[in-house]
Amino acid sequence: MTDRAALIAAYWDAAAAAFDDEPDHGLRADNTRAAWTQLLHSLMPADPVDVLDIGCGTGSVSLLLAEAGHRPTGVDLAPRMVEQARAKFEAAGLAGRFLVGDAMMPPTGEQRFGVVLSRHLVWTLPDPEAALRDWVTRLRPGGRLVLIEGLWREAGQSGVPYVEGAESLPWNGGIGAEDLASAVRPLVTAVRIEPLSSEPGLWGGPVDDERYAVIADV
Repeated sequence: MTDRAALIAAYWDAAAAAFDDEPDHGLRADNTRAAWTQLLHSLMPADPVDVLDIGCGTGSVSLLLAEAGHRPTGVDLAPRMVEQARAKFEAAGLAGRFLVGDAMMPPTGEQRFGVVLSRHLVWTLPDPEAALRDWVTRLRPGGRLVLIEGLWREAGQSGVPYVEGAESLPWNGGIGAEDLASAVRPLVTAVRIEPLSSEPGLWGGPVDDERYAVIADV
């Protein structure tokens, strides 16, 4: 693990205990959970598939996918996030696999997935375009890449910095939908953008920044 990766892992480990307190992280409120369930239903294939949830955090999205019949594998750099995801699945009595690993190169070997999904992650990556190239190779023929992203301030409360050197990350602070779609387009056969800023149910209230999903089929 590089020094920067170790700092990032430590940052998210420290954030793990309170991570689910954010409405769109823990998905604890009925209306927020229902909004994400509906969104994921619209983004996923109709039939159950193997899903790679990269940057899975505490497993909230993976849990919704499992409840819908999909087979999630979650990967996160922070061990405490992965511990919480495993505990969440055990409490729910659902099957899911969770691995500690780098989003740039998820430790899933030769396995291929029907869907590779990432939420609120690409802004933290040292080389997000290389990550996108890697993620596409992990899809089965006809598979789908789903990126739920946005343009926002740094993680945490205003005035609290992210890890040292974050300002040098290529997409620090997020990336606009059209720019992300342009980065993905050469790697896939079809791309569409679904705006999400006007869906307060997803976020626990109204938001004034750009939030969206990029859906790309190979």
